[in-house]
Amino acid sequence: MITNERIQTELTTKDFYYDLPEELIAQHPSEVRDMSRLMVIDRKTGELEHKVFHDIIDYLEPGDALVINNSKVIPARLYGVKEETGAQIEFVLLKQHELDRWEVMVRPGRRVKPGTSIIFGDGLLRADVIETLDGGNRMVEFVYDKERSNIYDILDRIGNMPLPPYITERLADKSRYQTVYAKTEGSAAAPTAGLHFTEELLDKIKAKGIAVVPVMLHVGLGTFRPVKVDSLTEHVMHSEYFSVSEEAAAELNARRAAGGRIIAVGTTSCRTLESVTDEAGVVHAMSGDTGIFIYPGYKFKAVDALITNFHLPESTLLMLVSAFSSREIMMNAYETAIKERYRFFSFGDACFIK
Repeated sequence: MITNERIQTELTTKDFYYDLPEELIAQHPSEVRDMSRLMVIDRKTGELEHKVFHDIIDYLEPGDALVINNSKVIPARLYGVKEETGAQIEFVLLKQHELDRWEVMVRPGRRVKPGTSIIFGDGLLRADVIETLDGGNRMVEFVYDKERSNIYDILDRIGNMPLPPYITERLADKSRYQTVYAKTEGSAAAPTAGLHFTEELLDKIKAKGIAVVPVMLHVGLGTFRPVKVDSLTEHVMHSEYFSVSEEAAAELNARRAAGGRIIAVGTTSCRTLESVTDEAGVVHAMSGDTGIFIYPGYKFKAVDALITNFHLPESTLLMLVSAFSSREIMMNAYETAIKERYRFFSFGDACFIK
């Protein structure tokens, strides 16, 4: 596991609180992906500009590298019944350990002990509970007709998108909780900064001489987990699986050597890059689990600019963007976003922190 060196800070979790009116929590995506609003933030001066997302191309220069997370969200929420009693059970798939062996979150957990079997999709899929893990999650083995299907095909048929708890409206089109470049299945939540890009916008960006470089980090539901300690140094970050290819590392190192910037699309791409970059700024190809926790005091090694959404109060993601700029600048930007009626969180508007 890769973790950053614990950096001492006097900041506490409460320093990242802000009061958000509930009506500013976006319940659905914008009608057109790249027509979301865009707040441009100068991370050194705090100067703010108000734009539309497709204007992002005006802030990218030939020679830059735009780093995207191509992880694909799986329909990871399943509704089933206990084989023995018919009691209703909800699963959320968290992490794949083997092809058909998964760590899952279960509700209600008290009803699901090792040895229990859960039936989904009128018998299309069965889950046998193997063990109870630390924290209350379960390890399960999925059983199905392997000659006719695979686990991902079945999830596409009977699974539901695992929308964050603050989204209470039904999502009419499952593809809107998926980036247009999603490729590698495995995320339990979307890398939401990428939801604003269209194929047409990406083509224009490439035509301008900007490299679009994919990396992969499977986003877990830990991204929504609240920080429950006052001192940031006591928070234990959840770990997530990532992969950076030889081709991606070579492209990024070449672009940086030629004077280009590395621009991360989302905190997931940012955390991946910071996990694989050494103190000299060299990006290395590797795969593994990262538990890197970035908060004020952290020295960035890879990322020169960041595209991201507006994050929850007291969240590790708000702490990350505050480390990239400063707490004062980011809290002022959020205060301005509230006054200007920006839309917040997963389906909300975006920031470009330059």
